[in-house]
Amino acid sequence: FQAEDGIRDAQESRGLGDVYKRQLEDRKKKEIEHSDRRRQIVTGYEYFTDASSDDEKRQYVTSEDEYNYHFSNTKFYSITNSSFGYRDKILYSNIKNKITLDWCCGNGEIGIAMAQAGAKKVHGVDISDVSISNATALSNEHNLDDICNYVQMDAEKMSFSDNTFDIVHEYGALHHVDLEVSLKEVSRVLKADGRFICTEALRHNPIIHWYRKRSMHLRTVWEVDHILGVKDILKGEKYFNEIKIKYFHLFALIAIPFRKTFFFKPLLRTLELIDNIVLKIPYIQKLAWVAVIEFKGPKLK
Repeated sequence: FQAEDGIRDAQESRGLGDVYKRQLEDRKKKEIEHSDRRRQIVTGYEYFTDASSDDEKRQYVTSEDEYNYHFSNTKFYSITNSSFGYRDKILYSNIKNKITLDWCCGNGEIGIAMAQAGAKKVHGVDISDVSISNATALSNEHNLDDICNYVQMDAEKMSFSDNTFDIVHEYGALHHVDLEVSLKEVSRVLKADGRFICTEALRHNPIIHWYRKRSMHLRTVWEVDHILGVKDILKGEKYFNEIKIKYFHLFALIAIPFRKTFFFKPLLRTLELIDNIVLKIPYIQKLAWVAVIEFKGPKLK
């Protein structure tokens, strides 16, 4: 009953409210502005738009010119099958009949996928009301509005009760927030045997980080300054009993310029095989673009 009460409390406090938004820290106001702009341009499945056919892309892209400017980095997601596949394997295993949270949900695609995989209830929170509107529309489009519930909320200060969720998911959000505050908060709302599954970019590769700083129109200053390093990830040891990190996409980055050619898939498979070997080497693995992280067993109970 505690989980149900915690969810009901959060539903009753739907939305941030104008007074609260005026009191937000400047960094959060800038994140809202940044996120709102992006969600107005692409209303769903942004990580797949570059590799999709024109018809598929235009379904969710509201302005081609704005898309080409603000989403020029989506070409990188053409190589993410291996990291997404690994994430999906650990995220959707044993999800049936679970209470789940899509934390910083964006347009809500993963929450919808969790519902399709058998989750009993999916909640999504995001600081952007545009994101929540898009996510709600997308859940309606998939006829999952009875399972998926999206609420505008500050992810660093959620209104859910302790021990509410079996699984919390996030993608590319930890570098937009205060990391330790957020890890503590997610630990609080997870059940004792709960899992927090994250997909995050890493900061160690100097070439990738140089690109980030050369493309500031795609991101906020806070975001660039807080891309995670391995030491940052390991701060989770304070809040979780177990942390598992798997690294992806180093040599695979070479395939990106060839993503729309006939030999892209075999080239990518070859480079992924190399990554599978090289990214097991302790120092070199830090040069990967992406890490999938699984935090297990929250400590603060």
